[in-house]
Amino acid sequence: MSTDESTSEQSERAEGTRQERVGAGGVDYDELEELLGEHAIGRESHVNAEAFVVRPDEVQDALSLLRDEAGFDHLSCLTAQEYGDRYESIYHLTSYDDRTREVGVVVPAAKDDPVSESAVPVYETANWHEREAYDLVGIEYEGHPDLRRILLPETWQGHPLALDYDQDRPQVVSLREHKNPLAGDTRGQGEGEEGSDTMFLNIGPHHPATHGVLHLKTTLDGEQVADVEPDIGYLHRCEEQMAQNGTYRHQIIPYADRWDYTSNLPNEWAVARAIEDLADIDVPEYAEVLRTMSVELGRMLGHFLAVGTFALDVYGDFTAIFMYAIQDRERIQNILEDLTGQRMMFYYFRVGGVAWDVPEPREEFFEKVRDFLEELPEAIQEYYDLTTNNEILQMRTVDTGRISAETAKDYGCTGPVARASGVDYDLRRDDPYGYYENLDWNVVTEEAGDNYARLAVRLREIEESARIVEQCLDLLEDWPEDDRTLQANVPRTLKPESDTEIYRAVEIAKGELGVYIRSDGTDSPARFKIRSPCFHNLSALPEMSVGEYVPDLVAALGSLDIVLGSVDR
Repeated sequence: MSTDESTSEQSERAEGTRQERVGAGGVDYDELEELLGEHAIGRESHVNAEAFVVRPDEVQDALSLLRDEAGFDHLSCLTAQEYGDRYESIYHLTSYDDRTREVGVVVPAAKDDPVSESAVPVYETANWHEREAYDLVGIEYEGHPDLRRILLPETWQGHPLALDYDQDRPQVVSLREHKNPLAGDTRGQGEGEEGSDTMFLNIGPHHPATHGVLHLKTTLDGEQVADVEPDIGYLHRCEEQMAQNGTYRHQIIPYADRWDYTSNLPNEWAVARAIEDLADIDVPEYAEVLRTMSVELGRMLGHFLAVGTFALDVYGDFTAIFMYAIQDRERIQNILEDLTGQRMMFYYFRVGGVAWDVPEPREEFFEKVRDFLEELPEAIQEYYDLTTNNEILQMRTVDTGRISAETAKDYGCTGPVARASGVDYDLRRDDPYGYYENLDWNVVTEEAGDNYARLAVRLREIEESARIVEQCLDLLEDWPEDDRTLQANVPRTLKPESDTEIYRAVEIAKGELGVYIRSDGTDSPARFKIRSPCFHNLSALPEMSVGEYVPDLVAALGSLDIVLGSVDR
């Protein structure tokens, strides 16, 4: 071997090593390891990013370094799980400025004493994450400001996702758990002779303004909200555990339609993307176009309902905006029913592609969609007129329920809630998937961060979704007939290599929907974790409501566009 050849091979090996240590988004994991120093006691390779193992009593120091020195300001998800010899918490970190920059922080905890330091002082959004991990898995987080169950009653016995959990054990919820938290008193006692004006108010769990079974424990000081605590878990259906019992090939994606059931087609993509990347499956380009078109119709489906119900919440507009929105939503449902065969639980996605092509005759389907798109600009203008010219709606939404960009980030808010506060973050652009990077469209943002800004973002996003759908129609119409491949050649049984881990997310109507999967070599996941945007957005409700009046609290809740099936899972 000549000297030149030897030098060339050494250069290639060096370049290969550099590419291995530098991940997507230009993350240099060797530099991160050096930054963490003695905090990092190990390193793991997950499909989406490298992860560093950190001692359970050094969590805050490690996360602070990654946030402040390396710019990982978005705690996207926390996955808790139990192994045969340990418990484990995985903090999935990324950046609002560059979503392709990802890193994981793995925190093992002892089997006989699963205690880990809380991350709440670093990321406020860890508050609800860690409560859920404690509730379902059994890990305790030292220093957490309010570590108690979040989805299950306080009297629940055991942790449902623990390996030794007895599913047949009877559960009795004591009636005392439902008593008034103020033990019969409705007013607190102040220092003055007349006491204070503090009053406790229950809103929900069964209430027309909560959009599902949600209980708001509200403390009033006079007529203003002094504190509000969302009490969730009434619709908890063990979706993660059911997904863990299903097979990758066919049995998990249908569950996704049940999470955010008002705009459910985008949910299917979150599961499909995670499984496809886990199993290294490439989706045909034609199927990607079909996916993109169908999902944007699904996004419009959710936004129309959000706009209509918000108007109903704010000033009882049933005849105009609400019914107009339902009418437009029905037209989209007709289109999606033609495409998928279902009217609500679509199940159009398959691992590796889609179920089938557009219905025959193709021209008739395309004409039906184009007719809707042609009439949409006039309809959207009417929504703008009805909202901007309505004095009641303006008074109740402008400058109420405000949340700053930094606060939204701290709570892990995404989607229209974050973008209405000026957070320019959208996974369709920032972590491209499907056919989005080949299309012409814009990410919609507003700066006010109030209730009206969140409404405005959704209306403008309907227009952008229409642009995307129209471009997809052009592509589908001109696509060569012999190249319309709907699915990749996927094995009948998928069995990813054992202990392979991945976290993938997509942009649904409510924000960032993420899925973590750990495989165990079988055809079902060993761990399946759902990152719900509604869960995070709802956790920020107190920041929007303290100091406001009760009607403003109701408006703020409606502006979040939550679905309790997605919050509780």
